[in-house]
Amino acid sequence: MGSGIAQTAASSGLYTILYELNGAALEKAKTSIEKNLQILVEKKRITEEKKQNTLQNLRFTNDLFECMADIVIEAIIEKPEIKIALFNQLAEINHSETVFATNTSSLSVSQIASGVKNPERVIGMHFFNPAPVMKLVEVVNTNFTNVQTTNIIVELASQMGKIPVICKDSPGFIVNRVARPYYIESLRLVEEGFTDFSKLDSLMEASGFKMGPFKLMDLIGNDINYAVSCSVYEQLGKPERLKPSPIQKEKVEKGELGKKTGKGYYGYS
Repeated sequence: MGSGIAQTAASSGLYTILYELNGAALEKAKTSIEKNLQILVEKKRITEEKKQNTLQNLRFTNDLFECMADIVIEAIIEKPEIKIALFNQLAEINHSETVFATNTSSLSVSQIASGVKNPERVIGMHFFNPAPVMKLVEVVNTNFTNVQTTNIIVELASQMGKIPVICKDSPGFIVNRVARPYYIESLRLVEEGFTDFSKLDSLMEASGFKMGPFKLMDLIGNDINYAVSCSVYEQLGKPERLKPSPIQKEKVEKGELGKKTGKGYYGYS
């Protein structure tokens, strides 16, 4: 997700710094962006010049002290304490008006903001996977967020070619709250023996959905999807209808996360 957001920003003409502590992961992100851009060139969706300009707008680093910017978009592990720690580290080396946007898909943005100096500049900026393709961005306000911060992120999302939708901080925001039954009821039907993964996907796609639930969970990553389900379930008081699936839990425990690991509900080469 982080590399996809960086690619989107750079292709929109924004000077972008992509930070990743792990050197191997940083190199993988660079290779992925270069590959994605080359595919777009070959499909004649962008020119070679556009590709080169995008790459020139990108800087890759594993040195946190090089991460000085007007806006920071975080897309790290879904643990609030780690996100808070990173924002506070960055707050020490950036100016007091730097905006901190978290790409969390399910955590409380209010909780993250409350742990950061000047919480009025913390906001949710939730992209969808794959970030260069998906148009929607949820702009998530907390009770701390000021109008200037919201306006900056709405303008940034628009400049990146996205459709920003402002919402209040709540479990799952809008999309993930609405989407939970799509995944959980599909998993429950399989648990109860009424159907299987491929049959249910085919039925949903035949009825107009662009992608069936199991293909979509494999694309998102079962670890991420399961974490969101658990988060929404916990935050809403554990309603039975939103109880996370043991099938998906088992997939996560086995490391069968979907496309990124080569196996999920389906196999990928």
